[in-house]
Amino acid sequence: MNYGFIKAAAATPRIRVADCDKNANMIISQIKEAHSNGAALVTFPELCVTGYTCSDLFLQRALLKSAEKAVLKIMTETKLLDIVSVIGVPIDSKQSLYNCAVVIYRGDILGIVPKVNIPNYSEFYEARHFTSGEYADEYINYAGINDVYLSKNQFFQCADMSEFSFGVEICEDLWVANSPSINLTSAGAAIICNPSASDDVISKEMYRRDLVKIQSGKLCCAYIYSGSGFGESTTDMVFSGQNIISENASVLAESERFTQGLTYADIDVQKLMGERRRINTYNDYSGILNIKKVYFDMPVKHTKLCRKFEQTPFVPSNKDDLSKRCGEIIKIQATGLATRLEHTGIKNAVLGLSGGLDSTLALIVSVHAFDMLGINRKNIHTVTMPCFGTTKRTKSNAEKLAGAYGVSFEEIDITLAVRQHFADIKHEEAITDIIYENTQARERTQVLMDLSNKYNGLVIGTGDLSELALGWATYNGDHMSMYSVNVSVPKTLVRYLTAYEAQKSEGMLKEVLLDVLDTPVSPELLPPDKEGKIAQKTEDVVGPYELHDFFLYYFVRFGFTPSKIYYLAKTSFKGKYDNAVIKKWLTVFIKRFFAQQFKRSCLPDGPKVGSVTLSPRSDWRMPSDASVKMWLDDLEKVN
Repeated sequence: MNYGFIKAAAATPRIRVADCDKNANMIISQIKEAHSNGAALVTFPELCVTGYTCSDLFLQRALLKSAEKAVLKIMTETKLLDIVSVIGVPIDSKQSLYNCAVVIYRGDILGIVPKVNIPNYSEFYEARHFTSGEYADEYINYAGINDVYLSKNQFFQCADMSEFSFGVEICEDLWVANSPSINLTSAGAAIICNPSASDDVISKEMYRRDLVKIQSGKLCCAYIYSGSGFGESTTDMVFSGQNIISENASVLAESERFTQGLTYADIDVQKLMGERRRINTYNDYSGILNIKKVYFDMPVKHTKLCRKFEQTPFVPSNKDDLSKRCGEIIKIQATGLATRLEHTGIKNAVLGLSGGLDSTLALIVSVHAFDMLGINRKNIHTVTMPCFGTTKRTKSNAEKLAGAYGVSFEEIDITLAVRQHFADIKHEEAITDIIYENTQARERTQVLMDLSNKYNGLVIGTGDLSELALGWATYNGDHMSMYSVNVSVPKTLVRYLTAYEAQKSEGMLKEVLLDVLDTPVSPELLPPDKEGKIAQKTEDVVGPYELHDFFLYYFVRFGFTPSKIYYLAKTSFKGKYDNAVIKKWLTVFIKRFFAQQFKRSCLPDGPKVGSVTLSPRSDWRMPSDASVKMWLDDLEKVN
């Protein structure tokens, strides 16, 4: 449960219809198994104590009393375990019979939640036996516990970890328009448990999965769906035991159908609560919904993660999804530029083409935008500006790219201009310091801006999101442009977008794009080595971009603490980077992110393509003078 992770389980026991004692033994066995595997919450299917398919036997007093004894047995056998169990059972109260979920923890019943929406159609004819729990609101004595609250209007919260909170709705309650989970999450529940019994027919499992995903996304919650399986009567139906655990529209885990057992997932309740705080339309209605909050005392313990966190969170792991995503991103970028060109009436663009990744992607986007508008590609004026650090390889690739795309190309050597500036400011050329580097960067930007006047064109920015996060840009140098097409594309994704374009290309264009991908990332502001190869490699100075993009994603998108990001990075990059290296570069990231905000506060316009962007106008507003101490202190306390 540390860092907000709750290991949850969805269980499908092998049952026998109307044999409550046997079913209780199976449930107890799975609770113990879930507990031994570190789960803090386990959800069982609808009416699993008796079996969902008892039909008119539900009206038999013997079955109801046997079910109550079975619940007492489950409570007794699990009273020493720190795990909450949600178990389906029929319960009679006064003159009604309810389809309920009993919430059990350490030998006690925290509450009983009745099913609200009782189906009365074809195969599901529950209305013959059960009463809707819509208006049930009473305290009953059940399984040896006095004054147990029976109502849909309650959810459950860990006293020592407020984010660990959950509510319950039962099967059909999910399928209707006004699900109880809507109010439960609005009142504060982070997780919804659904004990269910849903029969299987062709393609129904896909609809069921989509329904769970959408509900978890719509309500910004985790959703645990536990379905009945083997042992239910097959007189007219078959139950496959489909278990699904979804978090904010992403399926974390799903069982293989027509099996029994436990399905586990690590739910990040801190992330869910952070998302709700970020979404200002997610209002807190706890004061007006009259929903009771029931507390339970569970010690906060370490959660051994089985959940995987991709090393490149900005990049889809599925190849088909990746290809589709790349095409969509380039279209968004190109549409943004095309719209700006059309609005201004400008039909020319000026682009500094270095032969590196970022400027290559900017050229790709520019070509797509001009094709979209039907403007001659020759109106894209690419310029290579060699100086002290330019290598033959990158210079050659810039020229080849321009030729392959059929855009205008010119070379302007800025060496003399930079040397003149050194003389003007009395700087020794032999001193290859920040002045030496930034003079080149600013001279290039000056050339581009002046060419934009000459050609009546927009200067296209090439800097990417990762560079903005680190402040790895020369202020009023490559930091500035008239429209920045890569502004919300992180470096790890720049590489995949370029590779996507290469895949679609042929001949010389494909060859040069692949060579660009194979070129080390460098601003080329320091002289090459003795062999004429790139000596200045960005990642040697600021650290691996794959690490920084990982840090950036979880820091900005979810507001995670540095200690939590470090914990996730250790898990994700285990075997690739040791802990000391990860901590070193995370420290660099945090320091630079805070210190370099002033560069982001005056960014040029550029299109948003994903959920993480640093535009000061829309997505990231941060004072340039904010103290970094609190974040560094948080990281310092971990090993």
